[in-house]
Amino acid sequence: MNQYACDHAMSSMRITAHFQGIWVPMVTPFRDGELDLDAAQQLACELAASGVDGLVVCGTTGEAAMLSAAEHTMLLDSVLEAIGPRFPVVMGIGGSDTRSVVATVQRYHDHPLAGLLISAPSYVRPSQDGIVRHFEAIAAATDQSIVLYNVPARTGVNIEPQTAALLARDSHFVAIKEAGGKLQQLGELLLDTRLDVLCGDDALLLASLSMGGHGAMSAAAQVRPDLYAQLYHLVKQGRHGAAGALFKTMLPVIRLLFAEPNPGPVKAALAMQGKVRDELRLPMTPMSSAGRDKLAEALEPLMQLPVWAVSDRDAPREGCLLQLVSASNLMPAVRQDDHRHHG
Repeated sequence: MNQYACDHAMSSMRITAHFQGIWVPMVTPFRDGELDLDAAQQLACELAASGVDGLVVCGTTGEAAMLSAAEHTMLLDSVLEAIGPRFPVVMGIGGSDTRSVVATVQRYHDHPLAGLLISAPSYVRPSQDGIVRHFEAIAAATDQSIVLYNVPARTGVNIEPQTAALLARDSHFVAIKEAGGKLQQLGELLLDTRLDVLCGDDALLLASLSMGGHGAMSAAAQVRPDLYAQLYHLVKQGRHGAAGALFKTMLPVIRLLFAEPNPGPVKAALAMQGKVRDELRLPMTPMSSAGRDKLAEALEPLMQLPVWAVSDRDAPREGCLLQLVSASNLMPAVRQDDHRHHG
């Protein structure tokens, strides 16, 4: 039994009842080809203090496909050591073979996770019935909450809204990260399922929230996470004019962050901020020099915007106080906590 099962005894309960707000799929820092766990912990601490609602480890942005199984676990354990278990963390899991995915899921049975982010099987392009049976087999093997991940541009198959609604009858399935690029499908998910619907296309974030979306899992958010949290709360407060003005300022950077394959531009931006090295594992490559020049220019006005703190919300709800030690000072931040324990 691992340290989390011993210390927290949380393997038989699901930590998170709702997936709402802004969740950040972290990049995986490297140093000379190896995991840079110190940088990962520092980045996790900074993100947790920024006002976002949760983190994702080993998602697409985390270059999970280029990590070994041992590295997946090492990275997750390091992030949980830094910020868990009281700050929600989701583990990303992918794969085409149902048996292998089930075995992977079972490795994290005793980790204090908010849930698992699991994409549809990639490359094999199963039928919708195959997708249902794939996820049903996974759900039967875990007590963790599951966030469906629909990203047809990478997997080659779309999780249809009817399929998501069918899976949602099982309480294991609590949310969906919808990255199909179609607002119509996102709207159908909102209308026809009980799932929390999280936008996975950063350029559609404002439109998604305005339609009633529950939040986002946003790779771009780790560049200025406080602004994404601010945008979310502005929409929830009905301050659509202010939200629109803020998003208009954010959009040029969002577009550049996805102008080349993710996470190259995101790592380039974080390297400019001194947070990680601009290093990726093949076949992923760093952002081009021309792209970096454009990104640096676009980042300048965004970085000059005032830092938004959770305490800046109107009538903030009581939450937990995160005290994170940086090299220079203590950084307290009060965050909203929509993630309730339940059995």
